[in-house]
Amino acid sequence: MTPPPPPLTFRRSPDGRRPDPALDDAPLRTARDAFVQGHWAEARTLLQETGHDWDLRGHRVICLARTPAGEAWTREWQLAEPDSQDAALLLACAMATRAAGGRGDANAARVALDAAARAAPHDPTPWLALLLLFRETATPPDCRHPFGELHARHPEHHHGHHLMAAALAEEGRGVYDFAAQAAERAPADSPLALLPVTAHAQRFRVLAARGEVPPDPTAAGHWHGRHPRRIVETAFNWWLEWGAEDRNPRRLIDLNHLAYAKFHEGRMAEAAALFQRIGPHPTREPWAFSGREPHKAFRAAHRTALGAA
Repeated sequence: MTPPPPPLTFRRSPDGRRPDPALDDAPLRTARDAFVQGHWAEARTLLQETGHDWDLRGHRVICLARTPAGEAWTREWQLAEPDSQDAALLLACAMATRAAGGRGDANAARVALDAAARAAPHDPTPWLALLLLFRETATPPDCRHPFGELHARHPEHHHGHHLMAAALAEEGRGVYDFAAQAAERAPADSPLALLPVTAHAQRFRVLAARGEVPPDPTAAGHWHGRHPRRIVETAFNWWLEWGAEDRNPRRLIDLNHLAYAKFHEGRMAEAAALFQRIGPHPTREPWAFSGREPHKAFRAAHRTALGAA
């Protein structure tokens, strides 16, 4: 039997800093750096230019909302432009992220998010922020409503699916069916094809936190057996299909290592954005490739990348 792939590792910078939450989104970094200094015009332009790319919009709004003094600077923006829907949304998201971290009023954040959702009924971003808030301040069943509203507006929302998988993992094994169904419905180029792996990792997190399995996945045997092995093999088959001849294998491995790190830090939007940046998938069925041995192929790709370093 083919064993599961080796655990991914990732490099940190020599000074111990973590990767920039903005990832390789240069316009977001520029707007975020200006926003920290109290200059909100760049953030306004950025959100206007983002348009209806809902995954990108969610990533950018949440990243801006988490900046130091983000709530204060957004209130200044709203004073200058009281009719701006983007200002109202960013303020509500900033209130939600502060409340999720125990530094703000959760009820006030919910009211602000409700107003933002009513002002832009087609935008899933207020519901993403509410889902983030509920993950920290409510129960897993409470997450179903905001996820349902988010899903109705953007059925392939990557960050929303990761958050809901984390919530369902705390309820029980239903997370596996949720992830499998999302992967089967997703387009061939969607990172949701990897959601079953996320579900398996999230379920292990819950079991380990309860003391029901050892904290070491290998010792716990969590990745052994037919079901988890099939999940890992099919996901890595999909990953390997990204490695077209014109791609740099070292870059693919580095990006996947970073995405893996982001996932385990709980930064689901950033992990999803990384998967999206890696590139489109060239086939129709990313979760089913027969006759492949992803463990051996992954090791070969890794050796190739190390040899090119």
